[in-house]
Amino acid sequence: MSQVKSIAILGAITAAVAANATAALADGDQEKCFGVALAGQNDCAAGPGTTCAGSSTVDYQGNAWKLVPAGTCETMELTDGAGMMHKGSLEATKMNLPAS
Repeated sequence: MSQVKSIAILGAITAAVAANATAALADGDQEKCFGVALAGQNDCAAGPGTTCAGSSTVDYQGNAWKLVPAGTCETMELTDGAGMMHKGSLEATKMNLPAS
């Protein structure tokens, strides 16, 4: 088998695995967790002041979410730059919203 065919097959397998991973997200293996993403690392559909993935402007922005393993959001313990500790939330919060 040529190297080009091997790479093409590997690419097809990778695409299939990625498609299955996306389907798993829909099955409830992960949940939206607000207030846990670092600036610019949120997943899509963040709240007002953001447009989509990677658009949060502050760490732990309360209206920006990230997908996390189901059941772990509200148990995460995070410490911000000021040493304040908080947990993730299953709903958007007003915590760390950027100045408008």
